[in-house]
Amino acid sequence: MPQRTENPDVAEEDMLRAGLYDLLASVLARPADGALITKLRGLTGDDTPLGRGAIALSKVAHTVDAGAVEREFNRLFIGLGRGELVPYASFYMTGFLNEKPLALLRQDMARLGIERAPNVYEPEDNIASLCEMMGFLIAGRFGAPASLSAQRDFFNRHIAPWAGPFFTDLEGAEASFFYAPVGAIGKSFIEIEREAFRLAAAEPA
Repeated sequence: MPQRTENPDVAEEDMLRAGLYDLLASVLARPADGALITKLRGLTGDDTPLGRGAIALSKVAHTVDAGAVEREFNRLFIGLGRGELVPYASFYMTGFLNEKPLALLRQDMARLGIERAPNVYEPEDNIASLCEMMGFLIAGRFGAPASLSAQRDFFNRHIAPWAGPFFTDLEGAEASFFYAPVGAIGKSFIEIEREAFRLAAAEPA
């Protein structure tokens, strides 16, 4: 699984969470290049759904090259007019792009001091962008690390309502081979995060 990136202000388990969000963002933002594929070959896991997904992704990464991954990425997310999947919160939550979920995300981004990179033109509610933002909030890359309640609010507003179904669809998509274990990892991780936030909210102050 992802290695911890040192930050003395963030607990080790939280840096590991941030690393997993970073991994999902990396493989979903654009087709994996040779360097990322090589990195994925080194993933390890255990006998949990998340661990088995990591092992499966490592095995698949040993069988593909950058060209094959790019062709699969295009079939899944781009296609002729539209790919097999539409990886945006607005689409999954309303059936249309650029709807209220995107407007709410932009409000929260402004409040949190998060700006879209100048060379990025697609809507910010893409699954890769949301995973990247969540990892940054946990690791404190926008400033001070976000509190657990702030992380929970962002997750519940922008990720929890649709990421599980998206990753389930990604795992089972007709065009998925390299991305099938990515879907399995995402599906398991989102459920772990959902339950952890639920338990944390239930704990007495």
